[in-house]
Amino acid sequence: MIVLLNYFNKFMIPNKRKIINDPIYGFVTLTDDLVYDLINHPIFQRLRRIKQLGLTNLVYPGALHTRFHHAIGAMHLMTEALQVLKSKGIKITDDECRAAIIAILLHDIGHGPFSHALEHTIVKGVHHEHISMMLMDELNKTFKGKLTLAIKIFKDEHPKKFLHQLVSSQLDVDRLDYLKRDSFFTGVSEGVISTDRIIKMLTVVNGNLVIEAKGIYSVEKFLIARRLMYWQVYLHKTVLGAEKLLVNILKRAKELSLSGNDLFATPALSLFLKNNYNKKDFISKPELLEQFVLLDDYDIMASIKVWMNHDDIVLSLLCKNMIERHLFKIQLQNKKFTETEKTGWIEKVMKKYKLTKKEAEYFVFTESVNNSAYNSAEIKINILYNNNVLVDVAKASDQLNIKMLSKKVTKYFMCYPKGI
Repeated sequence: MIVLLNYFNKFMIPNKRKIINDPIYGFVTLTDDLVYDLINHPIFQRLRRIKQLGLTNLVYPGALHTRFHHAIGAMHLMTEALQVLKSKGIKITDDECRAAIIAILLHDIGHGPFSHALEHTIVKGVHHEHISMMLMDELNKTFKGKLTLAIKIFKDEHPKKFLHQLVSSQLDVDRLDYLKRDSFFTGVSEGVISTDRIIKMLTVVNGNLVIEAKGIYSVEKFLIARRLMYWQVYLHKTVLGAEKLLVNILKRAKELSLSGNDLFATPALSLFLKNNYNKKDFISKPELLEQFVLLDDYDIMASIKVWMNHDDIVLSLLCKNMIERHLFKIQLQNKKFTETEKTGWIEKVMKKYKLTKKEAEYFVFTESVNNSAYNSAEIKINILYNNNVLVDVAKASDQLNIKMLSKKVTKYFMCYPKGI
């Protein structure tokens, strides 16, 4: 059992029924003692220190909401969805309701600093859902097995598949909340969706979550909003530039640390900079999990501010560019960039900053991004008609061609410093 969990056990505060004033949904009521205790646990409170949209606030200044906000919102939508399903005669026990609420509440607790931006940078090959699962297991020990059913739902091991689909699917409460919430805080109105309408149209057929035919247009709007939000917010080229700059800062800091340089960093961050841990290490060394949950956005930004004055010109310049918002220039196009194009920019950077080719590659690089609003290869969004026939939304849609939204679009980008 990790120390942080044991610490919490010593200071359990009396349970109270609370209401949380959410800017999206209004008052969110906590009616369960266990949910209240989980929200007040240090591992969950850590989500207050991790921004939902990473560095998107460098483009949309209002995007400063956190993973804590999102988890509370998703929990609220889960509560609403369960009530709707029960009102339609779907058998869901009180224990299953509480477990599903806990599963969605904790679904993001494994996120590292700046959410997705640094997911495979601090620790290689470990998805945030894997860490969420490990943390849920530890919390289950702390709460003496009371999370067992929630974990089964989270892992899709419960016989009522629709409960897991509410947590993770192509039309889950996670997506419903983050689209509506991210739209609100960025001010990008294209992401506005009718969560109330979609939830009211939910039902269950053959154990799977489906949408009643009356809700098809709301689902179409949801898919269109998701597509637009990806291009306008999540994959905005300036956001990509900022996130890649942050990734390269950590990459350089790790390279220097592994070669023996003693960089300023919090103890937890220093541990991960000096070692290349992977998923197996997290399993064999439980203490790593305790150190990981001590990391948040503040560890990274405090270090970057100090690294601005580091002797290494690459690290120093990258950090100054981040703090002063001199982000990478990005060219975005539908075809791959040639090696000649990339080499040309690398040579310019080498000449201007007197860097080696390897060092210049921290400032000039090419990558790709994908956008697909609806994946027909996954569990489909099925529309239920009055004759009890189920039709995939991509075929049922008569207003817009949803098939086009299911097509994966790949774009290629090249980053290089401005003013070169």
